Amino acid sequence: MATKKVKADRCVTMLKALADEHRWDIVRTLLAESLSVSQLGERLGMPQPNVSKHLAILRAAGIVVTERVGKEVRGGIAAAFRAELSRNKNRLDLGCCSFDFNAARK
Repeated sequence: MATKKVKADRCVTMLKALADEHRWDIVRTLLAESLSVSQLGERLGMPQPNVSKHLAILRAAGIVVTERVGKEVRGGIAAAFRAELSRNKNRLDLGCCSFDFNAARK
């Protein structure tokens, strides 16, 4: 029973984190390369404070990591999340649903 609870908790956490199109765009962008918050904002046309807010949610879900490099904060995909995607051909399967990070954005 505890395993079902853990899976359900993870599913809810991931769904909350990936349900926003801006966070989805951030993850897809960071899968290609690590970028600073300002670079992400420029690339995605988002204000820096919004990028920081979305990164915090993705970080709490274990999807991204951030690191201060000099005056910048850089974001990248968390190693465990990247490994999970690599094992599943860039698909995240939560049991209840799956996300395909190969699919083009519509």
